[in-house]
Amino acid sequence: MSAADLLTSDFAVLPDILRAHAAEQPDKIAVADAVSTLSYAELDALMDRIAAALQRDGVRQGQSVAIVASASVEYAAVFMGTLRAGCVAAPLAPSSTPESLAAMIADCGAPIVFVDGENAAAIAGQDIAAKQVRLDTEEFRDWLAPEGAKPVPVTIGPEDGFNIIYSSGTTGTPKGIVQSHRMRWSHIGRNSAGGYGDAVTMNSTPLYSNTTLVSFLPTLAWGGTSVLMKKFDARGFLALAEQHRATHAMLVPVQYQRLMAVPDFDSFDLSSFVMKTSTSAPFSAALKADIVARWPGRLVEFYGMTEGGASTGLDCTAFPDKLHTVGQPFPGHDMRLIDDDGNEVPQGETGEVVGRSPAMMTGYHGRQQATADAEWYDKQGNRYIRHGDIGRFDEDGFLILMDRKKDLIISGGFNIYPVDLEAVLKQHPAVQECTVIGVPSEAWGETPVGFYVPNTGIDAGADEIMAWTNAQLGKTQRLSALHAIDELPRSAIGKVLKRELRDRLAAEAT
Repeated sequence: MSAADLLTSDFAVLPDILRAHAAEQPDKIAVADAVSTLSYAELDALMDRIAAALQRDGVRQGQSVAIVASASVEYAAVFMGTLRAGCVAAPLAPSSTPESLAAMIADCGAPIVFVDGENAAAIAGQDIAAKQVRLDTEEFRDWLAPEGAKPVPVTIGPEDGFNIIYSSGTTGTPKGIVQSHRMRWSHIGRNSAGGYGDAVTMNSTPLYSNTTLVSFLPTLAWGGTSVLMKKFDARGFLALAEQHRATHAMLVPVQYQRLMAVPDFDSFDLSSFVMKTSTSAPFSAALKADIVARWPGRLVEFYGMTEGGASTGLDCTAFPDKLHTVGQPFPGHDMRLIDDDGNEVPQGETGEVVGRSPAMMTGYHGRQQATADAEWYDKQGNRYIRHGDIGRFDEDGFLILMDRKKDLIISGGFNIYPVDLEAVLKQHPAVQECTVIGVPSEAWGETPVGFYVPNTGIDAGADEIMAWTNAQLGKTQRLSALHAIDELPRSAIGKVLKRELRDRLAAEAT
């Protein structure tokens, strides 16, 4: 079948689609990094050699293949070759502790793990039974099946595992989120109107992140070109985008913030851009407006979860009056709000977000109770995923997010949403960026504490900034303390790690 026939069918698997692209456009670049490229024909042949080598080594269909490495064309080929063998890709975050990496490799049951030189030390000394193969040396080339090798064909069903994405582990042991081929197929189909067939997509977040995969996978599926950045820096991104005449990018809000702050941003030729997308963290209305005004192409914000559920989209270019929202649920996505007792709340009221769609995780790998805790069922028995966020729908059905449920501060019986306090705090000219957390309080149960990164050249201390902020807040919302900090701790995809700030305060108190 042609790639077009596969992409318009009821279900197809990505390895078959890539095979069709290799036949139809063999010389088109599929993946590029800073040092090398793979055309669709080269990617397809390398996938065959990887899949055949996995089968030769006794890796069975349905088993996991772990990857601990920075983004590269070899990484992309191993991910895709794993799928062609009918195995499940387990891309792991090299930034995790060695103990966590060893635990994740054991949890997913991977008999083989691919590493690069930069990250080999991350698992050195750990008791890991899996065979290790270095991606960035001749060891990888020696491990491959011979040129021209073909794997034994496998049949892949919609519910078979595509990948396992592990949670960050900042609130406990990382959980493996199992995503099926059906779920990834829905992501590919959802982007049918995204123009990915002619895309040159900038992927500057890690390949172990679902944030990256929701743009990387559709780019390959629709026959575009993915440009991989090993490590993001704002000026380097702009230069690379200009060089490659990039059309698409998935960036997290902190990356947009740093890009728009580049003094000569407007001197870069970004006229080739068709669409920019964002997800994974709160995205301020002011920053969205700045991007719409100064960066060509549409800006679309996605809201959803790695676990799936329901997703929303906001075309910021088309709805400039809705930039304070995350948009409306996609067609076929059922999103509802529930109270603490699991009852749906009326229109306009605040509740916990739950969602249902074709894009839903199978469950947490080996964790039945954790899977059950993440589910909600309506009166008809339909399964929904709890998003863990608190929000409300406006009169037009656009979702306004209030905060993460776990970050809600209950002080003296009042609900305090950190995002509300952050919105005021960041308005002070001495504040570059900020966050607010809840800490234990004998008097109030919890109390809000703020952290901020100072703006250089503005003389204002933490006490002065806190007094100014509290003057703008309601009596029950006021900050009890404010700390200056050189840099907010963030994950690789830009989420502020509030747990690290809580731990820091706890350590200082002892």
